[in-house]
Amino acid sequence: MQYQSTRGKSNRVTSAEAIAHGLAKDGGLFVPESFPFVSIETISRLVSEPYDKRAAYILSLFMDDYSSEELGRYTSEAYNADSVSGFSSIDIAPIYKIGNKTHFLELWHGPTCAFKDMALQIMPNLLTASLRKIGEKRDVCILVATSGDTGKAALEGFSDVPGTKIMVFYPRDGVSDVQQLQMTSQGGDNVNVVAVYGNFDDAQTGVKAIFSNEELRIRLDKEGVFLSSANSINWGRLVPQIVYYFSAYCDLLKSNEIRPGEKVNFCVPTGNFGNILAAYYAERMGLPVNKLICASNRNDVLTQFISTGVYDKNRPFYTTVSPSMDILVSSNLERLLFELSGKDGCAVTSYMSALLSAGFYSVPGIVRNELERVFASGDCSEEDTLKTIRDTYNLHNYLIDTHTAVAYKVLKEYKEKTKDDTTSIVVSTASPFKFCEAVLEAIKQPYTESGVLLIDALSEATGCAVPDPLLELKIKTPRFNETVEISGMKAAVLDFIRGR
Repeated sequence: MQYQSTRGKSNRVTSAEAIAHGLAKDGGLFVPESFPFVSIETISRLVSEPYDKRAAYILSLFMDDYSSEELGRYTSEAYNADSVSGFSSIDIAPIYKIGNKTHFLELWHGPTCAFKDMALQIMPNLLTASLRKIGEKRDVCILVATSGDTGKAALEGFSDVPGTKIMVFYPRDGVSDVQQLQMTSQGGDNVNVVAVYGNFDDAQTGVKAIFSNEELRIRLDKEGVFLSSANSINWGRLVPQIVYYFSAYCDLLKSNEIRPGEKVNFCVPTGNFGNILAAYYAERMGLPVNKLICASNRNDVLTQFISTGVYDKNRPFYTTVSPSMDILVSSNLERLLFELSGKDGCAVTSYMSALLSAGFYSVPGIVRNELERVFASGDCSEEDTLKTIRDTYNLHNYLIDTHTAVAYKVLKEYKEKTKDDTTSIVVSTASPFKFCEAVLEAIKQPYTESGVLLIDALSEATGCAVPDPLLELKIKTPRFNETVEISGMKAAVLDFIRGR
């Protein structure tokens, strides 16, 4: 399969080339030229397979320059049930039923307790293999902008991987205490973590500017280094996320919750749009989807876009209790626009140029019609986020994090408004123990501790076991404490690459 840029000006490439380079030379994102079809009969056959086999099959449809033996080995290594180095659940991404026709897809049983593990446990193998396939002799430096979870998952995946360096930028005061300590205490000789003054959008913009800096690219080339990304702008990060939507459907079939071919809803908390975009790609491939419900927190730029067709980042930026969604510039929306615009790279380029220059753009009626066919949307206030955590715990004895709560509240509101009785899946993206302070506040449990000590306080208050990867945080100390201005990010990257 070949891949093209959403801006339409770069040459077509293989999946290995798309993964190795991350971003197209014209500034666009790589997308597949077509979507493979997965029949209901094939989905039914996957029901009896474990998660790693399901993953190997879905990945093979997009990555025909990787052998079946390679993909089988990579998925087996990535998706293993081991509470120390792998996943704590044998199902990898288990389904939890709550109430009538409502399920939670738990994507936080990996080594960093967030859904980013679903892709970043396999991405190092995909990337290093891609470098071999394209004959790349230079070392790769992976740059990551994170709103909290991607950073730790990427650091964990690439720590001490030969031929790689990885540098993560996160917004100072824009992540939870647990997320920050997870990143700043990361081991490995090839890693670096730097805070930036600003929010996630600032960090993401800074990373993109570094990627598009031709002078820097030439300088690094002379030093035997090139840049790539582990954010979901990289196809190697996005394609593994398609897998868990098919896997969730298989598990519902396995438990007789649905019949083959019966449509389901997915409600996804999203900020950068990659998670719900993977669901859209699954729908394009034949997964029986009724609605994809995009859930936003107070930073509701995506909700407004889906309901109005206008994307406008000219609005206040809020720091919320669901920090991984505190984003106003959703990079992966560009991929959706490309598909909805009939693969019109010129149209996408005009949207992105307008966003850069004026801070907003609007899409024509034909694009809005396709949006309305597949998507619904809703947002959730801070108060409703905490109330949803409290109600879910009190009524169902089920503890959820702040991002999952946003999605669950939006799903309930959608069902009340539309009377849609379709079996629905809330995509649960993180362990509640990554956001202890907010969860304790939500369930109205007093506490005197602070920082990572709240992990034990939450466990004692609820009787819920602390995930093994978070237990060790209590004895961790930060290795990295540097903070830079956005304008200083390029210099920080150069210093890191040169070993300063």
